Amino acid sequence: MSAPVRIVSRSAFTGSGGHAGRAPTPSPTSVLLAGEHFAVAILYLLAGSAGLVWIAPELAIGAYPSPHVAAVTHLFTLGWLTTTIFGALYQLLPVALGAPVRSVRMGHASFCAFAPGAGIFAAGVATNSTVLHHLGIGLVATGVVLAVVNFAISLRRATLRDVTWAAVVVALGFLSIALVLGVVLLHNLRTGFLADARVRVLAVHLHMALVGWALVMMTGVSHRLLPMFLLSHAPDTRWTKRALALLGIGVLALCVGLDARIPAVTWIALALLEGGVGCFVWQVHSFYRARVRRSIDAGMRFVVSALAFLVVSSALGAAVLARGISHPRLATIYVMVGLLGGIVLFVIGFFYKIVPLLAWTVRYRDRLGKGTAPTVAATFSSRIAHLQLGLMSLGVAALALGTAAGSTNAVRGGALLFLSGVLLFVSQIARVALGRLHT
Repeated sequence: MSAPVRIVSRSAFTGSGGHAGRAPTPSPTSVLLAGEHFAVAILYLLAGSAGLVWIAPELAIGAYPSPHVAAVTHLFTLGWLTTTIFGALYQLLPVALGAPVRSVRMGHASFCAFAPGAGIFAAGVATNSTVLHHLGIGLVATGVVLAVVNFAISLRRATLRDVTWAAVVVALGFLSIALVLGVVLLHNLRTGFLADARVRVLAVHLHMALVGWALVMMTGVSHRLLPMFLLSHAPDTRWTKRALALLGIGVLALCVGLDARIPAVTWIALALLEGGVGCFVWQVHSFYRARVRRSIDAGMRFVVSALAFLVVSSALGAAVLARGISHPRLATIYVMVGLLGGIVLFVIGFFYKIVPLLAWTVRYRDRLGKGTAPTVAATFSSRIAHLQLGLMSLGVAALALGTAAGSTNAVRGGALLFLSGVLLFVSQIARVALGRLHT
């Protein structure tokens, strides 16, 4: 059976943020730049998911500071998450903010340093290899600095400086701080100069990366893209600013509270962060409530599921703070649910919206206005995407419950479910990249 086709006009893919029913035209000059980032990010997602199976015994006992757990975590945070965000920004800045990428060549140079650096660094952490440590962090730092400088110069030229613009600026600042803290923690592996402060610095580094970098970026990008993806008409957008303010101030307050050992400040920081997550969830709810098209596609279902996990992780944060480091399994579950369930699933949801559109544009750009072309939705299978969502969601739940019970078998089973979902995702993206239409 041949794939369904329809006439697709240019207006279906052009326009700016707030108009329902319109999505931005991908920037031709940076499609390759975004594509190479997305391709490598998927490989890191696959490697990290396989790594979960490997570290199941350590997860089951809550050994979150172990080198193996740290290595796999960085496969997700550096390899999958940061690489994906970099690739998305190369499309978002020129299209949504009117900020052409200052240097595509610098973007490729950043990629050539960062992409292998993330893997080398993770390998160095896992094997405790000084050579790989230093080589990996050097490449990662070079890639991040080049990317941040490139984005910063581009943002200065933006024609639209709205809440999304502000979120990108703030998130890049937190990424820079997280990088510095990562170097400090790496140096501590050789010298031990942090002593008992290591766990506190690790907690600050982790929250800088996951909340300050990832969640702030997710909040700002969602403000611009979700109304287009959902075809939302006149949504209430006031909650994004509140979310960004609370998350940003909350992360900084958490740093002060943990570093200075002031419990009152730490609890205030927690309240601010909880409020920021609540505002973000309510903002996304507003977008969903104001949508014109009542049906929800697979990508947006990933977003809904991710928000549910994010809320659970936020609730666990209070329990972790109350119990302290004496309950390592609880802390492990907190990070696991937030990272794998909240952030990874959320980014995959956006992947299902952005990558097929980029591939469609490259493949069918010349047919715009001249004839028929398949729909973007025909480039992947919605049924497989929903199956993937089920497997990955069950996997996160099993990972959390298995860790709570201290069961290695349950944790490994959850990891295998999660990995199975990722394998389906890889097959979907391969279908998109090869142009094999879903029939």
